[in-house]
Amino acid sequence: MPANEPTATAIARQTLAVFFGMTASGKSTLALAWAKRCQAPYYNTDRVRKELAGLQPSDRRPDGVGQGIYSPELTAATYQTLLDRARADFERGARIVILDGSYSKRSDRARVRALATEIKGRCVFFFCTCADDEVRRRLALRAQDATAVSDGRWEIFLHQKRTFELPDRQAEPDCIPINTEQQVETMLDWLTEYPLMRG
Repeated sequence: MPANEPTATAIARQTLAVFFGMTASGKSTLALAWAKRCQAPYYNTDRVRKELAGLQPSDRRPDGVGQGIYSPELTAATYQTLLDRARADFERGARIVILDGSYSKRSDRARVRALATEIKGRCVFFFCTCADDEVRRRLALRAQDATAVSDGRWEIFLHQKRTFELPDRQAEPDCIPINTEQQVETMLDWLTEYPLMRG
């Protein structure tokens, strides 16, 4: 591994790195690639949600907003499970844990910060975005992919555009925007140089 690439042991403080955004924003592609580069534990809300529901990751569940496996109760359990698993990883000595999900509510983001405070570490949120046309293109590709985990669809994206609690840079300065229409390697190089990995 090149000397300038981060590893879990090179990170100075225990760190929760959250990749969040609306459906098809590119957060999972980037988060998983970053977890591999950092050799770090990685948790995805879509996978954990289906695990809790007794489903396989690629089982399609086109439930409506707030219904079925997307009920408020299972959604809350999903986000709590990610925190519980991250806490367990830190207790085992992990330096960085990657979380991947929409985190559309400020209250869910606040709970991540509370865990970071609890472990005397830090957290950073990478708010993944792309143009609407790119979202539509990605969703069309996903619909044809039998191995896709996310059930995100255009109507879900439109709902999120109305209800997503966007980060405010003054109120949430730890939320860093990143446009995911770049090459993955370009974004990984940017993350590698981000001050999070230096201090």
